[in-house]
Order: sequence, then structure tokens, then C-alpha cells
Amino acid sequence: MTLALDTAAQDLLFREARTANTFSTEPVTDEQIQAVYDLVKYGPTAFNGTPLRVVLVRSEEARERLVAHMAEGNQPKTRTAPLVAILAVDNEFHEELPTLFPHFPQAKDVFFGERAAREEAAKVNGALQAGYFLVGLRAAGLAAGPMTGFDFAGVQKEFLDDDHTPLMVVNIGKPGENAWFPRSPRLSYEQVVTTV
Repeated sequence: MTLALDTAAQDLLFREARTANTFSTEPVTDEQIQAVYDLVKYGPTAFNGTPLRVVLVRSEEARERLVAHMAEGNQPKTRTAPLVAILAVDNEFHEELPTLFPHFPQAKDVFFGERAAREEAAKVNGALQAGYFLVGLRAAGLAAGPMTGFDFAGVQKEFLDDDHTPLMVVNIGKPGENAWFPRSPRLSYEQVVTTV
């Protein structure tokens, strides 16, 4: 076997996992989300930076405020998912680098003294962490519906501040009836990988 991960785990995390469009009514607990985070926080990032921030939208009032900013086709899914998370990045993540990257605490100022550099690094590393978060949800036996069809400025104003930028909204839960669209094609190895 070429991969260390057994076939069942490969299927759970990748082959059989899909973006869910409907969810059951089974709740998603804070303990489940904490277990997901406690696993995926070990995913690698540049300078061990941790820009990802997760806003769990649980109350009905907050849910309706979020739904108002979602694209029309995403509104029903966001309204009915057991849990919705706003994944965002903290553009001031560099303040934590002396703790998270202790062997070179000067990285905070050497590489991230300028706001533009921080925003770019936050976006790239936050996207990495968002990917880990989605796979972590799958590892917990949950399905995820990540979406970028929403008013980014509206979500930022409603739920975040000027130092935080939304990346995506994720519907989370156990899949419901007719949760899956047909599997879309993927590019082959030969189409993606070259050797120089």
C-alpha cells in the first residue's frame, strides 16, 4: 500500500466525502467542533502562523443576520444547517508569532511589519487552515458545505471588524436526504503534475 492511511479513512476524508447541500436535524455540539479544532490546529502553515478565526453562528437571530448576506441559492442551506461557521482570518495574526514561532520571534516585525504583507500571508495560511478544518469536519463524521457566495463586506461588517476578513461560510452537520449532487470530474495526475 502506497499510503499510510487505510482505505476506510481515505474514503471518509476524500473519496466518499462530498459537499453537503442538505442536512439532518441532528445537532452539532461545541465538543465536536473543539475536537475538530484540536486535531486540525497541527496542520502546517508558514512561520506556524495561525490566522484562521472561526465564528460559530448558533442563535436564530444571528443565523437570520447571516442568511441576509448569503447569495439567494445559498440562503435555504444556511438557514437549515444544524451549525454554520464563518471562517475568517485575523490580519493581525503576527502579534502571536513570538509565542508560536519562538525560535525566531523577530519574524513578527521582519516579515510582517507591513499590513499588506500580513493580509497576503493571512489569506494564504488562512486558506490552508480552512482546508484542514473541512477535512477535520469529515474526520468527525460530519459533512460540510463550504460557500463563497455571499456579500463579503456585509458579513465582515455584521460579524467581524476591520482586522478580520471573511474567507468562507461553512454549513455543518450530518447529511440529510438528497444531500449530494453527482460527483463532479477531477483532473488526472498527468494533467496536474509535471517533473522538471
